[in-house]
Amino acid sequence: MRRAVGLGAMLMLAGLMLSVALFRPPADPLWRGFLLALGAGVLVLGEAMRRATGRPLRLTREGLFDSDGRELARIDEIAGIDRGMFALKPSNGFTLRLNVPKPRAWAPGVWWRIGRRIGVGGVTSAAQAKAMAEILTLVMAERREAGEGGGGA
Repeated sequence: MRRAVGLGAMLMLAGLMLSVALFRPPADPLWRGFLLALGAGVLVLGEAMRRATGRPLRLTREGLFDSDGRELARIDEIAGIDRGMFALKPSNGFTLRLNVPKPRAWAPGVWWRIGRRIGVGGVTSAAQAKAMAEILTLVMAERREAGEGGGGA
């Protein structure tokens, strides 16, 4: 449902801009060109969002990947998880803090990666994002316990 609402909003915005530019154009041709370019840009973003939201994320013991195999982050690269109310995160999602910076990447409506942060959420289900964050929290706790317990004797 979230996907349909998000894509519908993008299509309505693009349609509004293009219809104003084509059927009720402003007197200044620069404004008309601006509306046409912006409407076309929103259509391109809508198509990118449609494709991105069609590829689910997969959490494995190795890391977080999309269904095409694109790596978001490996488990051993994750330093922490932010999912509080005031955390910089997508809607109904969470943010991963990484040990090492990664190249910027973006799947509109699903996830983004900038430097040492990955935001997961947006049009994803709040329940599924919460479950993934809780599983990652457990995996991180297991990793910390294994690291602390393996050093002595």
